[in-house]
Amino acid sequence: MLAPAKINLGLRITGVRADGYHELDSIFLPLDVGDDVELVEADEIRLELAEPVEGVPPDTRNLAVRAAEAFRHEAGLSTGVHIRLTKRVPAAAGLGGGSSDAAAVLRGLDALHPGAVAPERLRSLALGLGADVPWFLDPRPARVRGVGERIESLEGFPGLALLLANPGIPLATAEVYRATDALGHALTSPDAGSTLRPLAALREAGGRLERVDPGEIARWVANDLEAAATRLCPPIARLRARLLEAGARVVGLSGSGPTLYGLFPDRAAAARTAEAAGLEAPIWFRVAETRAAL
Repeated sequence: MLAPAKINLGLRITGVRADGYHELDSIFLPLDVGDDVELVEADEIRLELAEPVEGVPPDTRNLAVRAAEAFRHEAGLSTGVHIRLTKRVPAAAGLGGGSSDAAAVLRGLDALHPGAVAPERLRSLALGLGADVPWFLDPRPARVRGVGERIESLEGFPGLALLLANPGIPLATAEVYRATDALGHALTSPDAGSTLRPLAALREAGGRLERVDPGEIARWVANDLEAAATRLCPPIARLRARLLEAGARVVGLSGSGPTLYGLFPDRAAAARTAEAAGLEAPIWFRVAETRAAL
């Protein structure tokens, strides 16, 4: 199975709950790049990494293993599963790699054991694993709010061509949220509807970025976590400048970072930029496109 990466087209913090969890308003878009997850029924739950990846635990700490354990417990299974994971998405990158892996395991086990876990319980298991995991159960363009439990599909969202760029420094999500709280930024009003502007404007423009004012696009992709993420990882600012200089129409931060995405008129333009930009190691970069569904 493909466990697709995602980007956040805008991410606004609209509230902080009594338990400390942040409520968000964001547009999630699945990408055509991601990890490969292979499941084979076995006597026990076991994870195999196709090759070691820094920051990806090969044991019970891995979210994919925790997903398999949660499903087995809920379904009352006596058998396990062999999970073979080929990582292509960097860890702690803001692209949802670990969450997508976990959701792929839940989807796969649901296919191997149909009806063993009711759909609403499967969504509950996903939310217990992480805020992004429920959306990855059916990754398609959607407005995601609350702590990840309120998902509203956005049908007909235009495809976007991207250049993903990561400075090679992982950022822990919890650390970025703590730093954001410490900055004391005012919350974005949940009534602002900021994350719906991309949908309306892109539809009006027929999906063509060149027909939309760059300043308007920049307001769409505002991410309330970027100030804190940049403080923790200063190379984000330099990489943002390089992408803009290289021709990106606008640049946004995905999730809690540090991955940035540059928007381009088409995939060919993004590929030309990648070649010309000279993004050397340890910078990870990839040309990608958003997709309508898995």
